[in-house]
Amino acid sequence: MNPQQPAIRWPLPADPDAAADFAARFRAQVPQAADLPPGMLTAIGGNSPYLSELALTEPETLLTVAHAGPAAAVEAAFRSLSESSPAAPRAAVAAALRRAKRQVALAVALADIGGLWGLSLVTGALSRLAEATLQLGLRHLLLQEHGRGRIALTDPAGDPVAGSGLFILALGKLGGRELNYSSDIDLIVFYDPAAIASPQETIGATYTRLARDLVKLMEAREVGGYVFRVDLRLRPDPSAMPLAVSVPTAMAYYETMGRNWERAAFIKARPVAGDIALGQSFLDTLRPFVWRRHLDFAAIADIHAMKRLMDAHRGGPIPPGPDPVARLLAHNLKVGRGGIREIEFLAQSQQLVWGGRQPILRVGATLPALRLLTRLRHITSETAARLTRAYRLLRQVEHRLQMVADRQTHALPGDRAGMAALATFMGYATPETFAQALLTELLAVQCLYDSFFELEDEDHYEAEAIAVGPGGSAMPEATLAMLRSLGYADAPRIVETIRRWLSGRPRALRSERARSLLEHLLPHMLRAIAAQPQPDQTFARFDHFVSALPAGIQLFSLFSRNPALIDRIALLLGAAPGLADHLASHPGSLEGLLGSEAARSDPLRALHAQLVDADGLEDVIALTRHLVSEEHFRIGVATLEGRMDVDSAGLARTALADAALTVILDSVVAQQTARYGWLRGASFAVLLLGKGGSREMMPGSDLDLMLIYDRTEEAEASAGPRPLAPSQWFARLVNAFTSALTVQGVEGPLYKVDMRLRPSGNQGPVAVSLAAFRKYHAEQAWTWEQMALTRARIVTGTASFLPLVEGMLREALSPRRPAAALRRDALDMRRRMLRDLAAQGPWDVKLIPGGTMEVEFTAQILQLIHGADRPELRDTTTAQALRKLAEAGCLPSDEAEMLVTADHFWRTIQSMLRLTVGQTRKAELPEATARILLAATREADMPALRARMERTAALVRASFIRHIGDPAAGVAGAAAVDVPLPDQTTGESP
Repeated sequence: MNPQQPAIRWPLPADPDAAADFAARFRAQVPQAADLPPGMLTAIGGNSPYLSELALTEPETLLTVAHAGPAAAVEAAFRSLSESSPAAPRAAVAAALRRAKRQVALAVALADIGGLWGLSLVTGALSRLAEATLQLGLRHLLLQEHGRGRIALTDPAGDPVAGSGLFILALGKLGGRELNYSSDIDLIVFYDPAAIASPQETIGATYTRLARDLVKLMEAREVGGYVFRVDLRLRPDPSAMPLAVSVPTAMAYYETMGRNWERAAFIKARPVAGDIALGQSFLDTLRPFVWRRHLDFAAIADIHAMKRLMDAHRGGPIPPGPDPVARLLAHNLKVGRGGIREIEFLAQSQQLVWGGRQPILRVGATLPALRLLTRLRHITSETAARLTRAYRLLRQVEHRLQMVADRQTHALPGDRAGMAALATFMGYATPETFAQALLTELLAVQCLYDSFFELEDEDHYEAEAIAVGPGGSAMPEATLAMLRSLGYADAPRIVETIRRWLSGRPRALRSERARSLLEHLLPHMLRAIAAQPQPDQTFARFDHFVSALPAGIQLFSLFSRNPALIDRIALLLGAAPGLADHLASHPGSLEGLLGSEAARSDPLRALHAQLVDADGLEDVIALTRHLVSEEHFRIGVATLEGRMDVDSAGLARTALADAALTVILDSVVAQQTARYGWLRGASFAVLLLGKGGSREMMPGSDLDLMLIYDRTEEAEASAGPRPLAPSQWFARLVNAFTSALTVQGVEGPLYKVDMRLRPSGNQGPVAVSLAAFRKYHAEQAWTWEQMALTRARIVTGTASFLPLVEGMLREALSPRRPAAALRRDALDMRRRMLRDLAAQGPWDVKLIPGGTMEVEFTAQILQLIHGADRPELRDTTTAQALRKLAEAGCLPSDEAEMLVTADHFWRTIQSMLRLTVGQTRKAELPEATARILLAATREADMPALRARMERTAALVRASFIRHIGDPAAGVAGAAAVDVPLPDQTTGESP
């Protein structure tokens, strides 16, 4: 044995007599057998008649494994197969295929039972064997049809598959490179008439005949065995479709009739023979069918229903009892409870749910899928580890079962003697220890599967069912009493509404399945809604939500899989009618509450992952808009629930906006370059100002944008099919960029965009050159424009250009006016705002005297005054700027902290009001809104909150007077300049 190989412990023989007989026969036939490792021959002969025959037929393979290792033996078999000519006679090709099968099967079995290879190497070698034999067999048959004149190949001598338009997809275990030791291979034969070099009218019949011949070639049992059993029943509509299916027919089928089990099957699909590139192109086209962009929880129920059908026909539960051997007699390791299929279904269902949005999950093999699901936190690491351990043991036992007689069996022996023999083959001392180890894993899988698929059993639903009776009948008194006890004032109206739902009148409830799902959810929904301050009003909003839904199965399946969502939705319906209305119009936003951590911690990475499937700018916009909508909804809900404060919510919204701007700009540039060509030397940068610039974005915040450009090389026009002059090129870039951000979609526009903060406002060009920006701010800019620039931040653009823009911003923030003039301008501007933009009621905390605006003015003016010589004092975020000013001695520390606290307090109130009642002039707030506002500000009651607001406003106004002036007093110094109102003050009120 190769000394570099690990130590081998060959299993003892279950049948010592058969072991001795085989060893004697082999030694008599093979003189070199004398130096074989002890126990190798008895492990084969005493446990597997099939392997014994293989060893006698292919002794060189056994000797190679013993002396050089299994990898050497396998490579020798593949090398021999690759030397076989597809142009050889049928008998020679068939013999080569069977010989390769024997050699690889023997080497792999020895590697497995000797513990030399793990599961992935075993299944990988078997899968590679299937691919290699299919490829040789298909080439042989194509050449045969070419020789008969039925097809015309473009390169028969070099590459017979070229121009054939034919490809074979593997699904199942072969598709996932997880092939069993003795397994069928699940194949679908496709051909694309458009890809055939010399198409003929009879091509369909020719390829159907070829598919039939390929099955015969692989399955024929002749001297030396067979190659593989082939199953073609996974093709579209197998009872009606021919064995070879055209691509147009297949696409029409999947687009109109494809089912969830077929989607699950295609998770493992990959081209293994024929025109591989054409097969991959077909799978790329089919991707939207397999991988839905929404979270497809309805697929889980379909997969579980398929598993139940298997249980009814071929599987079965594990019986109770103290004897582990008796409990497992004849148990099916594949489709029985706790078996391989349950592990696969659990992984595949999660892949179908999340894989449309997270392409990294689109893998065919089970164990890598479990690892990725863990990495993305869709299952716990403990669950993945338990399933992985069970999967490896179950597959190993399955292989040993199949090695005994080369039978495609998954059932454990039906008697104790058979279990004892299998235990010995597996290396266990007794059948009891083997059965107990196996039983532990089976029961663990069963428990995990049940916890995932069987969230609530039907008996529980029956016990909890809400009896409402048919329409027109007397309402059940017990139901009315129950509803009143929960706090509903108008119980009859609740019952009548539920009757309307269950009769299927809303569009979303016209299917029996949707009504069944909703009926099961009703008890939880009614309790969650009753927990809100005004349950009848909240229920009415839920009715509006249900009535507005275009479909119900997906959403109610999502609720069934994630019942905690019901409580969160009830909170929205009770306290945030704006979010509730948004949800009614865009129910897909709910998926944001279940989105991956990647979208929350790294939205740019999450967007790039989703854009893998994007096809052009429109697709990029739609996918980006959908993610942004979901995330805004999630952030709003998290803020209402108290899981995010206004600062963390602002950072999250801003990171999301940065990511969206980056991917949209990249796509717009790509489209513009394709249309008009690239402008040599072009550089550009996108700046965010306002709340986006300060990373304090609120619910509904606009994006205050500016695009600055420059050209490092002189070019008269872009180099493309429709060349543009430089000014036109940049203007079209900005227009296309803003249009992409503001175009209406199902969820509304991606963002509302305001570009009035650019030099000269609406009168200036939409794209501003670096030179024009520098000149404007050096000679013409108003004080309010410099104040706005204190929050300017570069988001994206040409990497080499960004440092130049940073330097330009520093120059622009160097004041041209003395400190007194800056203060006077800010004071005059505040006075005019109080005159022309008065606060809209007591809750307009942005514009009230001492509100958010005065905190921001103070921070901005002090940065302009003190930051001329010390640019390190500047920060786009108001709170950070105030702290830096305090650290530098430009602002007393206690005053800075007061202003920071006030800023956070005002923005908290403003954010909560935007999420709940919106802009209101009323002093009294609805109870639900008041509850949320008090929780967010940590005040005991509304009088305490109002008192704090008065104290805070007084303190902020006093600070404003100290550093800028008194807006209520007469004009200080010279007459006030009639400064234009800055655009930064016009948009954001509650």
